Amino acid sequence: LHSLALSPTDTCVTMHAFARASLRNATPFAAAVASGFAVHHGSEASAPRMEAKKHTKYEHPLVERYATKEMSYLWSPEKKFSTWRALWIALAQAEHEMGLPVTKEQVDAMKANQFNIDYAVAAKYESKFRHDVMGHVHAFGEVAPIAMPVIHLGATSCYVGDNTDLIQMRESLVLIRRKLVQLLSIMRAFALEHKDLPTLGYTHYQPAQLTTVGKRCTLWMQDLLLDLEEVDRQIETMPMRGVKGTTGTQASFLDLFDGDHDKVKALDKRIVELMGFKKSIPVSGQTYTRKLDTTALNCLAGVGSSAYKMAGDVRLLANLKEVEEPFAKNQIGSSAMAYKRNPMRSERVCSLSRYLLTLPQAAANTHANQWFERTLDDSAIRRITLPEAFLATDVILTLLMNIADGMHVWPKVVHSHVMAELPFMATENILMACVKAGGDRQELHEKIRVHSMAAGARVKGEGVPNDLIDRIRADPAFSAVHESLETIMDPSNFVGRAPQQVEDFMRDEIDPILIKYDSLLSEKSLDNVNV
Repeated sequence: LHSLALSPTDTCVTMHAFARASLRNATPFAAAVASGFAVHHGSEASAPRMEAKKHTKYEHPLVERYATKEMSYLWSPEKKFSTWRALWIALAQAEHEMGLPVTKEQVDAMKANQFNIDYAVAAKYESKFRHDVMGHVHAFGEVAPIAMPVIHLGATSCYVGDNTDLIQMRESLVLIRRKLVQLLSIMRAFALEHKDLPTLGYTHYQPAQLTTVGKRCTLWMQDLLLDLEEVDRQIETMPMRGVKGTTGTQASFLDLFDGDHDKVKALDKRIVELMGFKKSIPVSGQTYTRKLDTTALNCLAGVGSSAYKMAGDVRLLANLKEVEEPFAKNQIGSSAMAYKRNPMRSERVCSLSRYLLTLPQAAANTHANQWFERTLDDSAIRRITLPEAFLATDVILTLLMNIADGMHVWPKVVHSHVMAELPFMATENILMACVKAGGDRQELHEKIRVHSMAAGARVKGEGVPNDLIDRIRADPAFSAVHESLETIMDPSNFVGRAPQQVEDFMRDEIDPILIKYDSLLSEKSLDNVNV
């Protein structure tokens, strides 16, 4: 078109025509590009099309749809690269303190510009050098030119890369700990409120002896309590990589300190202190052992399995109409079936947990495939699996807090299900009471068997309510218990120590945790469940 020497107006008109023609026959991507050109240059321009132009690039749903602001920030470029700079500052400060040719003015210049990151400049240098760390070294040097000669002195790329990964993981675990504690606090209130409410227990998803709604909640809580203990362990024991050099031998730092081994060890210790860790990993290759990633992701997968179990139970209870997750006033359960109340939050928990449970395998494979001191085939996959594991865990816990805080129990439905099965469960109590009154155990057992089979056949074959108690009430052989049947049939007689177990569990296990982490209970999240 330019070779035809058309005027700007004619050129645009011709290009618009081309764009429209392209839309008729193009691939989806080409159509999107052509549509974008037409919008950009004013042809058939509209606010909806201008908005649509923003949506021609894949967006990760874990980030765009689900992730919280707090966890998303912890894995953001801003957090990552400002932490790189914090590590360079710590290195320079420690080297200055230990007599290397790094001045206080250079350290101060770096501190003043830790967050003054020009990402365009960094990208320009990375494109030039084909190296992300060196791109950011030069970008840092542009805003702190006095420090440029000493930035990254003696270090390798993994000094900033690996140490930052560990810092991000530990800070993310701290956020996860807060949400686990808050979730347990919410569930504590629910369990105590419903500790005395009898409900059918299920084994093999078949009716079994009674438990209580509150006792069942403690089963979910115990899993999460075990997860919290592992999260605590990870936070307390996770080391920094520290300063280890290109293959883990610290050779470059030994050269800087003219062969003084004690100063090299002191440098490593000082940087660990400056970055708020208790220790560095004792030995490493170029990278810290990727076994640390595996153990961290296994910890998160533990949260995922606990969450899946709890949310799966809630989904089954929702089907029984006994317990329901929160349902917003204007929420739509189905685009076709307007009456539906789908447990969509619990389903999302299960969906994200299922994905989370796959990520430790990727971490284990990465660890297993590291050759000698390091291979770079760990890099690309870790950029994906580490953030996604923490983002998913955070979303899952946020959802569980929302579910637990608004979970609704329907006691009458729970009671009706109990009473549909309780007659069968009560037969042993009825039998013992009659024997105590002088009855023949074997004769009574046979009569109960016959009545039970007949009642069960009617329930299954005719769809009528269980009439076993009516049959027993009408049989003179059981006259000894006729007046006490109502007392015998009280569901609270069949829950064992469930209410007391709830109280004991809270007092002995949960309350000490809530006291220990009392300060976390008042911390507010920046956002909540919005879809």
